[in-house]
Amino acid sequence: MARRPLPRILSKDSAQIARMQLARSRELARTAADNATDVLHPLITVSRGLCRLASVGRRTWADTPKDKRGPLLFLVASVVLVVALVPYGPLLAVITVMAAAAWQGRERTPSAPDGPDESQIERLQALYEALVPYFSSPEDPAPLYAHGGEWQKAFTAHEFDDDGRVGHLVIRYPAYFPDGESEARARLEQLLTAKAGRGREYHFAWDEVGNQLTVTALAPLPTDIAAQRFVTAPGETVLGFTDPGEVQRTLPLSYGEEQVDVPPVVWRTGIRSTEPHLLAMGHPGSGTSTLLRSLALQALRYGDVLIVDGGGTGEYACLTGRDGVLAVECHLPGALASLEWAAQETERRLIAINLARQAGDPPPEDTRRPLWILLDRPGVFAHLAVTDGRKDPQALLQVPLRHGRAANVTVVVAEQFDSAEALSDAVRQHTRARVVLGAAAARQVEAVLGVPPHTTPLAQVPPGRGYARLGSGPVHRLQVPRTPDPYDDATSDADRQAVLALLPPRTTPADAEPPAPTDLTKPATGVAPVAAEAVAAES
Repeated sequence: MARRPLPRILSKDSAQIARMQLARSRELARTAADNATDVLHPLITVSRGLCRLASVGRRTWADTPKDKRGPLLFLVASVVLVVALVPYGPLLAVITVMAAAAWQGRERTPSAPDGPDESQIERLQALYEALVPYFSSPEDPAPLYAHGGEWQKAFTAHEFDDDGRVGHLVIRYPAYFPDGESEARARLEQLLTAKAGRGREYHFAWDEVGNQLTVTALAPLPTDIAAQRFVTAPGETVLGFTDPGEVQRTLPLSYGEEQVDVPPVVWRTGIRSTEPHLLAMGHPGSGTSTLLRSLALQALRYGDVLIVDGGGTGEYACLTGRDGVLAVECHLPGALASLEWAAQETERRLIAINLARQAGDPPPEDTRRPLWILLDRPGVFAHLAVTDGRKDPQALLQVPLRHGRAANVTVVVAEQFDSAEALSDAVRQHTRARVVLGAAAARQVEAVLGVPPHTTPLAQVPPGRGYARLGSGPVHRLQVPRTPDPYDDATSDADRQAVLALLPPRTTPADAEPPAPTDLTKPATGVAPVAAEAVAAES
């Protein structure tokens, strides 16, 4: 039998022609609508004016006292009679009413000014005068910056926010300015931050080839994104969220009652990761424990978690006994035993993977499941170990840090700046992913990230706010999702329910009897009532 040709509508050319026709039809419809709007614009204006005149007449009639409405009606009737008797009176009355309606129906939106107003000009002139000592030289025959000069030649573009402060500014500067020196840049950035308005973060983009500096006032990052399940692949972890345009990816999130797309800072771990371990630094209350809780909740979806809490404040009590949580240690002996087991487990995985490769087999199943080791404030344990004559727990991290990538083991360390000298050399060397949270000075951020921050740090920042840098990549502003301790009294009900919804179920031993339902609603000894309420709500 001869082959029957496919229908023309299913061919590739026909589909392309159909799409072109659809696009042409949409363009014709849009053009027709614009033309109709232009043609009917006078009629729309007159109709709007008649409505406004009618509303004015109704308000006038409603505001007139009842005892004066009769004389008012008599006056209106007299005017109508006179207009009707005058030659061409009705025609002139119609023309007058239409003119008044056209005047009342006009667009009253004030046009945007072509240039800056007087206050903005004064602000730009003051900023120009402040830059004169930095961008002027006595040997310059035609200086771009001089006292009493014109700021229009130096500022090629400028924008202001709703408060009248500078929001965007493009500054030209002479070629002899040492824009390659970090100290000269820092002095100029500090000056611009003070003159453009304190209390905001500014991004400085230096164009050394074109001798231009672009100053942009950044909007604050959202701080009310609660913990939730992020749409990520295995091996991907969301550290937080950053500015739009900084990353080439967005995540759909539940932002209140809406669904929005937010740009995330994604950290990739595993065998092919170039930054397999992370170090987070901050001051007390900066949000490092919140970051570790967020990472733990994400890691439990695909792997096992071992938590060592040096602070001993119970920040991770909600994870105790959960599926996938191997241990939550708050004391030095338990921390040493757990980290020693982690080192042996890393060696066991390496040997098993090596034997499987030599035999030409895939890695065993028990080596594919990721193992996360989270250490919060290991410097406290280091001090206790010296006091008790024990080994520093960080010494047991050398094997997981050096061989963790090949064994699918990830190490996350969080420490405070006042205990930064207690970090071991292995932690400093092998943690290529870095996070700085809280109000840190520029030199502190540079000491952790390796490069200075690309924005001006603020004196007061919300918890979980800071910077992140993955390896040798760029520095990103970071806001950690809200992941508070659900057993804390200060935690709101919405945040508590959000965290409890992400927790895996509790592990029940095979020989243990199930607890009575009534015990879940009674606080145990030494447990705060809010913790009992959280457990009851979870169950």
